[in-house]
Formats: sequence, structure tokens, C-alpha cells
Amino acid sequence: MTTTAAAPGKAATKTTREPSVAEPIKINRRIGSTVYTVSVHFSETSKETIEDKILRLIESEVRNSA
Repeated sequence: MTTTAAAPGKAATKTTREPSVAEPIKINRRIGSTVYTVSVHFSETSKETIEDKILRLIESEVRNSA
């Protein structure tokens, strides 16, 4: 919240600034009788592309399953 002082005879103004953060994507999946809710979000400062991330996850899975 930012407060600005006003000149004499004028009311002070207050401005509220909300961070511009997107709501995460929520995915619901039912497995058996259990419903799982997964929230997905992406970093705006990440240097890794989605393709890089998927390849990294696949390579990690292959290494861990051997």
C-alpha cells in the first residue's frame, strides 16, 4: 500500500497495488475413489523452456528407473 501526503486543504490519497500474479491452473483427476487437485504455475523469471523442462523430466525418469 502506498500513501501520498496531500497539500494543505486537500485530502490524502491512498492507492493499493496488488501484485500481478496469475492464478495457478488447477487440474482435478479421479483415480479410483480419490480426487486429486493439482495446481500448476510457471515462473516468469525461469530461463528454461517447457521443452527443456519436459526433456529434463524424461531423462531424470529414465535415469531413476534403471
